[in-house]
Amino acid sequence: MAKTPPPDPKSAIRDQALEIGFDAVGFAPAELGSEAAERLQHFLAHGRHGSMGWLCERAPQRSNPKELWSKARSVIVLGMNYGPDHDPMHNLALRDRGNISVYARNKDYHDTLKKRLKQLARYIISNFDSELKVFVDTAPVMEKPLAAKAGLGWQGKHSNLVSRQFGSWLFLGEIYTTLDLAEDKAESDHCGRCSRCLDICPTNAFVAPYQLDARRCISYLTIENKGPIPESFRKAIGNRIYGCDDCLAVCPWNKFASEAREPHYKAREELNAPRLAELANLDDKAFRALFSGSPIKRIGRDRFVRNVMIAVGNSGEPSLLECVRNRLEDESPLVRGAAIWAFRQLADPHQTLEMKARLIAGEGDADVRREWN
Repeated sequence: MAKTPPPDPKSAIRDQALEIGFDAVGFAPAELGSEAAERLQHFLAHGRHGSMGWLCERAPQRSNPKELWSKARSVIVLGMNYGPDHDPMHNLALRDRGNISVYARNKDYHDTLKKRLKQLARYIISNFDSELKVFVDTAPVMEKPLAAKAGLGWQGKHSNLVSRQFGSWLFLGEIYTTLDLAEDKAESDHCGRCSRCLDICPTNAFVAPYQLDARRCISYLTIENKGPIPESFRKAIGNRIYGCDDCLAVCPWNKFASEAREPHYKAREELNAPRLAELANLDDKAFRALFSGSPIKRIGRDRFVRNVMIAVGNSGEPSLLECVRNRLEDESPLVRGAAIWAFRQLADPHQTLEMKARLIAGEGDADVRREWN
């Protein structure tokens, strides 16, 4: 006997999503309109995507959901709250510790979110005559504009989503479906005259309100950037060793935020404020063990220890010189270069001259010479 579908697909899907564990649910048509496409093209035309070439390669699919999947008629936008249980800015004052972005202090949210999305997708397929596709942010989907159209929040002046209920702390996922579902009312912009997110940025990454230059953003520099961190940004990075939450953390709408319910989004104790001296000595095996199941694992040991060396150089702690010495002849040129910079920040002039002479007289490494000069 055929199943009798619930009388109101939209209400049934919303109720099921909340029961599964999603914190926010919205519905939008499978279209974005010209404004989102124009903003994306402006961003790309000015090269503000840096080395993230995939943003250019699949720009048409990002700016038009039907280019990604022609059958799509509606988009179900789902949000999961990852609100922290502490002030994300607190660790920035702990100079001998590393600061990791709130979202990366436990399991990779992609895995948890996609598992829930697939669970909801199975419910939809079982109860409605529908085809669908499930996406997290690894697909060419402009999820923040879609979330705004679906009523989950609005894109703030920092270009991230802001929610009345959850502030800055929502992970997003989408289900594209052939169902024709009534759209929710789009959320309007409630930033007003506030500019806290723009003013707090350590590297002045915002060209203007709502316009980010990723090449200056600490999240980009410490995660997506595969090369040396430009020297002009190193001091501003402070002890941020993976990402940056500053523009999110200062948003006044966070006064309505709540702590995450999902256990996978609660910080692991060892990643709350890890000691830089211990992170500096990670080899590849130890790095993989420490960050198993974490989004940090994706950038690899060398990029991560590069970031740690920059934080060590900013620490003002001469006691950390020993762990820097251990990295001066690291197998990775990326780590060696960052270690030299860190050594120069912490060592006294005599130590610096002595180390420079010893290293340059050694292998004649081009990376070594470039950092010393």
